Amino acid sequence: MANVWVTTLDNPFDPFDDFDNWYRFDEDHGYHTCAYVARLAETSHGLSDQEYEDRVNEAVNEIVEYNVLGIYKKVVENNQDTPVEGENEA
Repeated sequence: MANVWVTTLDNPFDPFDDFDNWYRFDEDHGYHTCAYVARLAETSHGLSDQEYEDRVNEAVNEIVEYNVLGIYKKVVENNQDTPVEGENEA
């Protein structure tokens, strides 16, 4: 499974390749996307790596699906060999 994350449309930084700048931009603009994902994912230290990843992916999908502010988009780590589960790109 590919690594997925959620970002805002105006954030010019890649959360996979330039996380520090991505995070700084996100926090400076008051989005607090990491905290938003954490609230929805309901993770714990007792989860396996796969369970943790599944919960984070579900949270990302939920944020993008409901996107009431119209500012979020799902991003996929640049790995062309790995399909994204549930992704219907046209």
